[in-house]
Amino acid sequence: MSVLVNRTAPSFVAPAVLADGSIVEDFDFASLRGKYVVVFFWPLDFTFVCPSEIIAHNNRMDKFRALGVEVVGISVDSQYTHYAWRSTPVEKGGIGPVGFTMVADVKHEITRAYGVEHEDGVALRASFLIDRAGIVQHQVVNNLSLGREVDEMIRLIDALQFTEEHGDVCPAGWRKGQPGMQESPEGVASYLAKHASEL
Repeated sequence: MSVLVNRTAPSFVAPAVLADGSIVEDFDFASLRGKYVVVFFWPLDFTFVCPSEIIAHNNRMDKFRALGVEVVGISVDSQYTHYAWRSTPVEKGGIGPVGFTMVADVKHEITRAYGVEHEDGVALRASFLIDRAGIVQHQVVNNLSLGREVDEMIRLIDALQFTEEHGDVCPAGWRKGQPGMQESPEGVASYLAKHASEL
């Protein structure tokens, strides 16, 4: 497994099911350059923890869109399996018509490029936050049995956009609306004097 933070996110062209349900054979990740992107991997369609994570991302699509973020999901299933899964109602074990692109990585090339292939040949539960320049700013990787907290990704997007706008850094547990910290010894001292007991 590799750490991609502070490196350019690997690009790819692959089959996918788009948010409108159409299937394309050549979804080009490079077309998203200039936008914030969340890329997340899951092991397999039609499994157990996976649909809860897919639906959790989909339930927050309004928040992602409000923040100007594109969401791209990836597994080693084919585009046709993705299509079948999103065509299956939630109450029957499917995910319904989710509002983000689902990429088919049947050759495992993308999973390997991002360094998140499990020894069983599926993808680990990995998420990457990529800035508008294509640089990975955050990654988290869970083992197969541990579902993610999607709201943490929303928090980190808020933090990234705050630092880009204001230049301040974001201390532990920072949330939108809270003060940042100036990146200096004086800034640390000033922040901790006021907020250390809240951390």
